[in-house]
Amino acid sequence: MLPKADLHIHTTCSDGRLQPCEAVEVAKERNLSALSITDHDTIEGYLRAKDHADKLDIELIPGVEITSAFNGNEAHILAYYFDFESEPFTQLLLKQRVGRRERIKGIITTINSNGVEIDYEEVRAVANGANIGRPHVAQLLIKKGYVRNYFEAFERYLSTEQLGGIDHQYPDYKEVIKAIKLAGGAAILAHPGKLYSTADIELFISAGIDGIECVHPSHNYTFQKKYSELVAQRALLMTGGSDYHGSVERAHIHIGTVSIAAKYVEKMKRMTNQRKQIVEAN
Repeated sequence: MLPKADLHIHTTCSDGRLQPCEAVEVAKERNLSALSITDHDTIEGYLRAKDHADKLDIELIPGVEITSAFNGNEAHILAYYFDFESEPFTQLLLKQRVGRRERIKGIITTINSNGVEIDYEEVRAVANGANIGRPHVAQLLIKKGYVRNYFEAFERYLSTEQLGGIDHQYPDYKEVIKAIKLAGGAAILAHPGKLYSTADIELFISAGIDGIECVHPSHNYTFQKKYSELVAQRALLMTGGSDYHGSVERAHIHIGTVSIAAKYVEKMKRMTNQRKQIVEAN
């Protein structure tokens, strides 16, 4: 069996249900050669699991999914193989934590105007130290009996359509791409699917995006083929992953099922090693 990697999963450090070390163990059981924990706007999962991954002889790639602003909407950019001690990158993640907190406060205000009664401290308690996101609000809505499940929480209260315009402090996508590169990392556009037009993709490429997440659960064969051909034509990196958020019980089914060949990981590693040398030289 050819070695493969899952470059997109989430843990309890953001909005997933897997502990970081559990994720590494599942990856080992699934015979993955590499894994990247890409929690939202935090590298805490990587830091917690790195030593455990080393003991299990599986490569744990530094990763994070960064939220940015793009044409009035959110755009998620995956970062890999960065120097997590880079000052611009560290400062970016600190700002992201504040941005997520303020956005959640805005979301709480909006849904409370629709007859719900929750407060920020309740959501913060549910998050239990993780970077706060909408799934934590959903958990609280379920706990307090406003909805029966996550689907209903998002359909009734937390979808983009229901929330409308919520103020946030997320940086422009160009700023995020620049910070990733200054840290010697690779900047990858996450799960583009139906989210972006051809013109939008060109804007990301012009801003210096290094690659595209071609393989993702939301991508059918047509999307996967479209983006795979695009990265080949434009000499960009290809990545892929399961984007897994669920529990350890389901992880054995999903983690690694959506993955990419290790050769694409090696290509990204070579590129980022070269970039780090250039950054250090300057």
